Amino acid sequence: MQTANPSAIGTPTVKRRLIAMVYEAFLLTAVEALAVFIFIFATGNRQEPAYRAGLMAFLFLVTAAYFVHAWSGAGFTLAMKTWRIKVVKVGHAKVPFRNAALRYLLAWGWFAPALAIGALLDLHHVKEWALLLTLGLVAWALTAFLDKDRQFLHDRIAGTRLIALPKMQKAQKTQAKANTK
Repeated sequence: MQTANPSAIGTPTVKRRLIAMVYEAFLLTAVEALAVFIFIFATGNRQEPAYRAGLMAFLFLVTAAYFVHAWSGAGFTLAMKTWRIKVVKVGHAKVPFRNAALRYLLAWGWFAPALAIGALLDLHHVKEWALLLTLGLVAWALTAFLDKDRQFLHDRIAGTRLIALPKMQKAQKTQAKANTK
């Protein structure tokens, strides 16, 4: 089954998407904590700079696997499912792996500019980093208001879009529970 015409499918509000992202951050923290545990166990908790860089690369790849697998499979993560948001690529039954991977890389636009500026400015205080990251997040969120379909910049470039899934009716929920038994 292919995804329908984008104009016929509703786009979730920016507020709803941002709330889902906050929930996603909590879930991702658990995934990352497990990844850190595995890395520490595998490396014997070595603290040399190469190991710290290796941990950052490992976390980047674990996060990529988490999101790309979810988006190219079901089209949503647990947080997105909870908030009834799905990633689609028009004309495809599922988001192709390539588009999901590109979306992941481009979604770093939420953080990468602030991280680069903070490193260049050699920031050390939490308040400075918090301010810089907040400005970066707000700037990226505003890209949705520049798009006619209210899609974020990374979705527009990756050729994907977020859609709002309808609420499940009670009869559908009952049937879904009966089907799982």
